[in-house]
Amino acid sequence: MKAPDEFGRLLALGITAMVVGQALINLSVVLGLLPTKGIPLPFISYGGSSLILMLLATGVLLNISQHADEM
Repeated sequence: MKAPDEFGRLLALGITAMVVGQALINLSVVLGLLPTKGIPLPFISYGGSSLILMLLATGVLLNISQHADEM
């Protein structure tokens, strides 16, 4: 919420929603609330593409937080 511009705020919100969404879907599948979808657990995937995407998104999120306005 302390990003320097509106684009940074929306980008950070989207990245956070992506990670949380994947985790919630995976948790729901494990608990049997949803059918199997093939969505890997964030940061703990067997394939490399999801892991690389999550690490890149986290790097962008950390960059946004580095440029946050000081209060």
